[in-house]
Amino acid sequence: MAAGDLEVLTALDTAKTQWYHFTAIVVAGMGFFTDAYDLFCISLVTKLLGRIYYTVEGSATPGTLPPHVSASVNGVAFVGTLSGQLFFGWLGDKLGRKKVYGMTLMLMVLCSVASGLSFGHTPASVMATLCFFRFWLGFGIGGDYPLSATIMSEYANKKTRGAFIAAVFAMQGFGIMAGGLVAIVVSASFKARFPAPAYAVDPAGSTPPQADFVWRIILMLGAMPAALTYYWRTKMPETARYTALVAKNAKQAAADMSKVLQVEISAGAPEEDAAAAAATAPAPASASFGLFSGEFLRRHGLHLLGTSSTWFLLDIAFYSQNLFQKDIFSAVGWIPKAATMNALEELFSIARAQSLIALCGTVPGYWFTVALIDVLGRFAIQVTGFLMMTVFMLGLAVPYEHWTTPGHHIGFIVMYGLTFFFANFGPNATTFIVPAEIFPARLRSTCHGISAASGKLGAIVGSFGFLYLAQNRDPAKTDHGYPAGIGVRNSLFLLAGCNLLGLAFTFLVPESKGKSLEEMSGENDEAAAAAATPNYNNRTVPVSSHGGTCRVEITGCSPMPARA
Repeated sequence: MAAGDLEVLTALDTAKTQWYHFTAIVVAGMGFFTDAYDLFCISLVTKLLGRIYYTVEGSATPGTLPPHVSASVNGVAFVGTLSGQLFFGWLGDKLGRKKVYGMTLMLMVLCSVASGLSFGHTPASVMATLCFFRFWLGFGIGGDYPLSATIMSEYANKKTRGAFIAAVFAMQGFGIMAGGLVAIVVSASFKARFPAPAYAVDPAGSTPPQADFVWRIILMLGAMPAALTYYWRTKMPETARYTALVAKNAKQAAADMSKVLQVEISAGAPEEDAAAAAATAPAPASASFGLFSGEFLRRHGLHLLGTSSTWFLLDIAFYSQNLFQKDIFSAVGWIPKAATMNALEELFSIARAQSLIALCGTVPGYWFTVALIDVLGRFAIQVTGFLMMTVFMLGLAVPYEHWTTPGHHIGFIVMYGLTFFFANFGPNATTFIVPAEIFPARLRSTCHGISAASGKLGAIVGSFGFLYLAQNRDPAKTDHGYPAGIGVRNSLFLLAGCNLLGLAFTFLVPESKGKSLEEMSGENDEAAAAAATPNYNNRTVPVSSHGGTCRVEITGCSPMPARA
């Protein structure tokens, strides 16, 4: 019996959208809400950290984090995320999605709180403690990527699966907005309670002592949404596809999904026989291949290359877009010069600007994907997204001098916003969705983790490699502490090239719209091959000898390999 013939899997593929689907989206989505809040809120408070811990007495400008400290504080969570994606992706296939899902959330809660409690007698020790806890925070966040995507794909029906997975991922947009809004509320509250002069008026008094509580509160509040959903994660049953196809317990899978979907799903004799046969039969090598086997390379090697490379190239471009945020914010007056503000005013201005960008560019793109992915398909959205990102980045790069002259900043903002929109209504969403759909159940979480880790490697390159590359070619005009680079214009040309490569690698990834997971992964073919293989274990056969008969019991036989 093929995997697709199991009644419980058929019931999942054809189930009508109901309340439990939305519950699963919220439970998984709140993890991503927390992920985005925790990963992006650090960029809001780095200026404040610089003022509190690295202000130089007598300097004309407020203190800033040294380049190596800034890179560590911002980047250590990315390193942790990459590690967590690989580890928890693998563990999700070994132990099951449910057993691991609560671990990642609890790690996120504990490390969010611990980040705000970072201690030390010197600036270096405070930053070191903060980096330690943010690494482990990222480690937990990393596990949420493969597990949330895999769980949602295995719960969903095939008609609306793309929209459900995209809705989980779209919670990132709300998490980014929430980080900005929390920073606005906290900074405004402290600013009203503890007024301070601008840095240019009184450098020492521009950063009140209470400002040290502000960044800690912002980081610690990231634990709340994760903690609120922990109970519901522990109550979610194991996915039916893992239970039936990996744990080989079709009866338990049917029982779990009967409760979840509130329909009667039979685990009748045919299913039980099939599950038992699958568990005891000596499966052919082609039906039990591992990640590092030649069979996996033949069947899914190009698919994994496609999902990993497109996510890597996308995140280089996506995370590098903050390189010109400071130019945009300053040009339109959203962020005045640092010396004209006190520490809390600067935090308020940065948070307001980031929230506006999230509201206008990030959130709409995500939800366009949710609405249209099961209509247009993954391939069309990803190709269009990469293509439009290339066009708009070239549109920024070619006449770059034109955009940076007074009077043309509005056009620059529009082009920048459209680039962000087509990243989210494009490969930023589809690279998350597709790896959860096209690999076998026993390797699904692992392969998604590998793809996601490739993306996070691209994020590190985009955030920090291009931070140095985009510096002015004139050493006298670089940001403090940075060497000369190739300039923003040339960096934009390189990023446009990354997008074109991403478009090309998209052709390695199959379209999964409207197809079952077993059809995409080839598990129907594997099960059919296993069923077609004769199993002679513990059988008795009659043997004729000189006119009489006797019975010979055959045990432990395996099919002989075909003769070449």
